[in-house]
Amino acid sequence: MKKVITYGTYDLFHYGHYRLLKRARELGDYLIVGVSTDEFNNIKGKESIQPFEYRKKILEAFEYVDEVIPENEWEQKEEDVEKYDIDIFVMGDDWRGEFDFLKDKCDVLYLPRTDGISTTEVKNHIAKTWKVQ
Repeated sequence: MKKVITYGTYDLFHYGHYRLLKRARELGDYLIVGVSTDEFNNIKGKESIQPFEYRKKILEAFEYVDEVIPENEWEQKEEDVEKYDIDIFVMGDDWRGEFDFLKDKCDVLYLPRTDGISTTEVKNHIAKTWKVQ
């Protein structure tokens, strides 16, 4: 069985997330998604709209995802590759080169992002168009 792993915050699940996860799953037989915990997001200076447990449940319901694990720290990726016997590590191409240090343990692929959609764009659109009363 060929195992694939990817990581992200997956806040405000959108079409770009769908495409990335679908393509990642097509690379193997089993897809593990590491989801940034709220505590890890704080360390990264990011704030999610949805708490970790909600984001995790959405991904668990997604047809291409076989397992969801918490991502607690940057250094965890190398440990997870070994722990879960990963064959392919996948990230969006905006991370190109950042995880090449894993190439001695598994294949590392950077997939193109979906043009015209990102969580940041969604958040910015909401901020511009929704009015709080």
